[in-house]
This record gives sequence, structure tokens and C-alpha cells, in this order.
Amino acid sequence: MVTKNESVYPSVETLAQSPGRVRPWLRWGLTALLAAAALGMLFADAWAGLGTRAFLFQRGQTFVTIFLGIFIEAVPFLLAGSLVSGFIAVFMDQGMIERFLPKRALPAALAGSLMGMVFPVCECGVVPVTRRLYEKGLPMSIGVAFLLAAPVINPIVILSTQAAFGWGPVLWGRIGFTILVAMLVGLIFHLAKPGELLLPAVNDAHCDAVHPGHAAPAAKPPVGVRVRQSLFTAGDDFIDMARYLIAGSMLAAGMQTLVPQSALLAIGQGPVISVVAMQALAFVLSICSTVDAFVALAFSGTFTVGSILAFLTFGPMVDIKSALMFLGVFQRRIVLYLIVLPLLLTLFIGVFWNLNVGL
Repeated sequence: MVTKNESVYPSVETLAQSPGRVRPWLRWGLTALLAAAALGMLFADAWAGLGTRAFLFQRGQTFVTIFLGIFIEAVPFLLAGSLVSGFIAVFMDQGMIERFLPKRALPAALAGSLMGMVFPVCECGVVPVTRRLYEKGLPMSIGVAFLLAAPVINPIVILSTQAAFGWGPVLWGRIGFTILVAMLVGLIFHLAKPGELLLPAVNDAHCDAVHPGHAAPAAKPPVGVRVRQSLFTAGDDFIDMARYLIAGSMLAAGMQTLVPQSALLAIGQGPVISVVAMQALAFVLSICSTVDAFVALAFSGTFTVGSILAFLTFGPMVDIKSALMFLGVFQRRIVLYLIVLPLLLTLFIGVFWNLNVGL
């Protein structure tokens, strides 16, 4: 005879083996990939002594070092975002979103751009959180604004920027321009239908949350079971997003290995070209928003303030790894819009600052 707990509340084993869960071989495959990269870095010096192949092995070592640096820096924040998304999936419902978030276009976009103060995640962790919020019925404009603004509008990044630049125009400009760009892009997507933006699986869950059936709500499992469900969901989200993170980190490492930073920095002196150069640098470097202020500080003596602001605004919104991670939530053409729109807006802001404000 089946007990009550077995019939109503799924066991941990059932959750792990349910359809759609990440298969164990994928976890082992990702682990093996990272182990191979680490071994390659460790033994590259020995391999480099093979004469004519020294140059290639040196480049390979540089690639592996940069890749591991980007990946290891981003993994803790992706894990934190996945944990948040797991608890959102189990403990949050559509009613909470309707109670606490506005429906009108402008207040909704503003609320989305400030949600990073509640969910302090970087550009890696914000993607799984946004996906789960969409599956709970979050309006399109709020989700887009949150996705773009949260990597900057959170306490950790604000404090790191203040530590690097003090209470000056760079700090306030970064906060203000990030909110402005996120709101504008969010307003653009306000009238878009979810099916036009989201992947089919995410859109189906969004529609189910917004238009629930008339069946009576099921009894909620005990808190302990729900916590285990949250952790399993977080693990699935982490593995799902990790593939995009690995691909993006490898692409960013490849570009840094093949394209010298000096080639970008040599052209960054004018009011326009300096902004373009720093935007390109931010996209290529793919630095976490919690530490990018200290990288920007190294360029503050030779680059214009407008280009520094463009680096600190555009980089956390879109870089190589986060752009690939967007593919886990949005359709491909929407990902292109989410790259181009912040790029043009931050370019305009940076050039306007250089031509009209200066220091």
C-alpha cells in the first residue's frame, strides 16, 4: 500500500530521475572538460619545450589561463543566481508578482531596473533568475529591465564602484545611466507578446502562470520537501546555464588570446572612438560586474570619462558569455536586440558626455 507521503510528495530520487532533469553524464562531461583545461594549463610549460611548437603551446596556455579565470570568477555568481531561481520556482507564485509589481509601462520598467536591490545578482546569475520570474508570469518589460540593470543596481556592485572611484560622477553616472538604459529598453518591449520574445518552453510556463486553469490548487508539500525541490531545480538551472557560460568563456578567452588589448587601446583617444573601444573591450573581456570598476580604474588616466562610463554600463549588461546565456531564455532575434539596443544607447550616452560634459 502506498503511503500518503509517497503518493503526494515526490521523493528526492523521483525528483532526480524525473523527465527533463539534467542527466548525470552531462555533469561528468562538464567536469571532465574543466579538468582537461586545468591539466593543459599545468603541463603547458613542459610541452612548450618542443621547439617549433613553443609558440602554439604558449598561446594555448594563455587561452586556458584566461578561460579558467573568466569561468572560475563567474561560477560562484551563477551558482548563487541558480539557487535564487530554484527557490523562486518553488516558493513564488503569480499572486506575489501581481501584488508587489506595477502594471503601467513606466512604473513597471522603473521597478524592473531597481529589482537588483532585492535580487543582488551579477550578469551570470541574473539570467536563470529572469527565466524563473518569467515562468511565474513576470511582465516582459520588467524582466528585460531587470535583466539589464541588476548586474549594476545591486549593493555589491555599487559599493565596489564607490571603492574604486569614490562618490563622484563615475559612480552616479553608472547608476543613473544603467537605470535609464534598462528602462528605455524595457519600455520598448512593453507591448511585445511573450510568444514573440521567449523560448517556447519558457513561454508555455509563462502563459500557464498568467492564465491558470480552474482546477483547485494542489496542497503544498512540507517545507523540507519544497526546499529539496528548490535545490534540485537550482542544480538543473546551473547545469543548463553552465553550458552557455563555458561556451561564452571559451569565446571570450579566444578573442583575448588572438586580439591584443593594445590594438583596442591604441585607438581610444577621441570622444567617439574611445567609447567604441571601451565598449568593445568590455564585451571581449567579459569581466564580472563586481570587479569591473577596478579594471576601469586602470584606464581612467588615459581614457575619457564618457568611455569609462560606457565600459561600466554596457559591459555588465551584455558581454560574450551573458549574450550566449540569453539564448537559454529568449529567441535568437531577441538576443540580437538585447545586444544592439544597449550598445547604441550607451554609445550615445558616452559620446554625449565626452562632447558636452567632459570631466
